[in-house]
Amino acid sequence: MRFPYGLSDFGTLIEGGYWYQDRTDRLADLESTGRQLIFLRPRRFGKSLLLSMLEHYYDLNRAERFEALFGTLAVGRNPTPLRNQYFVLKWDFSLIPAYGEIADIEAAVHQHINDRLRDFERRYRDRLPEPIAIHPDNALSSWESALSLLSQTPHKLYLLIDEYDNFANEVLMADRPGSQDRYQTLLQGEGLFKSVFKAVKAAAGGLGLDRVFITGVSPIALSDMTSGYNVGEDIYLLPRFNDLCGFTESEVAAVLRQLAEKGGDWSADEVLATMRTFYNGYRFSEGASESLYNPTLSLYFLKSLEQQGQYPRRMLDENLAMDRNKLVYIAQLSGGEELLVEALSGEDRVLVPELVQRFGVADVLAAVKDQPFMASLLYFFGILTLAGLTPFDECRLRIPNLVARGLYVERLRERWLPLTDGARERPEAVRALGQHGDLTPLAELIEQRYFRVLSNRDYRWTNELLVKFAFLTLLFDDRLYMAVSELETERGYVDLALIVRPDKRRFEVLDLLLEFKYLSLKELGLSGEQVRERSREALAELAPVVKKLDEAEAQARVYGATLKARYGFRELHAFAVVALGVERLVWRASTL
Repeated sequence: MRFPYGLSDFGTLIEGGYWYQDRTDRLADLESTGRQLIFLRPRRFGKSLLLSMLEHYYDLNRAERFEALFGTLAVGRNPTPLRNQYFVLKWDFSLIPAYGEIADIEAAVHQHINDRLRDFERRYRDRLPEPIAIHPDNALSSWESALSLLSQTPHKLYLLIDEYDNFANEVLMADRPGSQDRYQTLLQGEGLFKSVFKAVKAAAGGLGLDRVFITGVSPIALSDMTSGYNVGEDIYLLPRFNDLCGFTESEVAAVLRQLAEKGGDWSADEVLATMRTFYNGYRFSEGASESLYNPTLSLYFLKSLEQQGQYPRRMLDENLAMDRNKLVYIAQLSGGEELLVEALSGEDRVLVPELVQRFGVADVLAAVKDQPFMASLLYFFGILTLAGLTPFDECRLRIPNLVARGLYVERLRERWLPLTDGARERPEAVRALGQHGDLTPLAELIEQRYFRVLSNRDYRWTNELLVKFAFLTLLFDDRLYMAVSELETERGYVDLALIVRPDKRRFEVLDLLLEFKYLSLKELGLSGEQVRERSREALAELAPVVKKLDEAEAQARVYGATLKARYGFRELHAFAVVALGVERLVWRASTL
């Protein structure tokens, strides 16, 4: 079994014998849904492969290869009447640079469209009455020439546009002087991008363009395109297309069973549980009944499992590292950091009345970035996902999985603990806890550096949430652990569990469970100076502290029994931790 990690050409995938999760059964539904469709999904979620499949299916030049390409797939057994009936033209806006002067960007747009038209002419030379007249400085004139020639043939055009919003996303997330001005120039008024989509709309009005399929990540540019292109139908929230890209759990489980039959030092059920923790959880429609696995991350994992017989060393494919920039953008907005904290705290605390589905340039550049705006943007970027509706008909949003959670942790850690402020001490402190069960170095790092930062944030922390975030952001490391906050058990929610990855159990790494409590200085009846002056041992003997330690330890024992049964390990190192204001930490350690 060969996994097509990083491969987005459908023909190469099928003819090369790669594994392909069949989605051709959706073609008839797509055809009946509309002629000009807009489909949004996060980066690296299989959109380009979807477009390539459409290209190979509808291309009239590939009619003779239909059986080889689709014969074993669902649509090959029940093809639609439109198979191999179109000229197919594809534009990929991710290839257009988003930097330079406005004239440079406009020239790059004209160049890209002209290049695609030259390639189109080469592929369909025998079917066109004469060559397309290419106008180097005006691709829209070249477009008009192509349409004129197509009108003289018996076939119509299917236009595929990949990453329509790439330019907008790159410009708005970039920290380059003048980038937002360039965005406004290109998309507002009679800007070039708007003119391009006006030309597409006109072509679909009887000039030979029959169908359009547009993909992108977010709806940032949709409002600005509306007056130029107001005929596109948004299908990305429809339940029946929830899994048009991405894998269901049953599909992943089936692949693992096939791999396991070939032998290997791993359990299919254990691997599925790990993949579920790291890669599952995406839900793009309120009406969807099943969550999805990120396809790129899943293929990254499966390829390592198939070729090396083991998990990848890092569970996050670095090709997705650019998603960190999206969190950087949100975190710097007013209220953005608070939104990240709410999402990371669990309990589905991020609520919006409904998803904001269209963002114009004025909204992104000038309007107030409220929580619905920011949360909706994170949803489209794939860093939040739908978690159902509240009794008041609001959308619940949550972080989909552990990989996405890691991006949040990294962003907040960078903001709260810069490299110049104690970050060099972190690896040794984490090693002391994870290898030897010694909490002291980490506690001292939190007391001396982290509490000062967290206590000065603009929003209000609630009791143990502060201490939990201090530990979570410092301890999160998917290289060794599944670091899970608010892990559900039959008796409640664990504050923080660090479960060793199944493939890392050969190393000297401890499974950890931490339960947190908080005591204000007022409850203690001590000043900050008095708390700082006393030894940790003396503080741990104070009656209010003993009571909190007892509570946390009791919870740890109950939750620990559940975790040991769930994960099958023999020992669990538990810590009942009590924060005394934002001054000191005391704890009680036990082995369960």
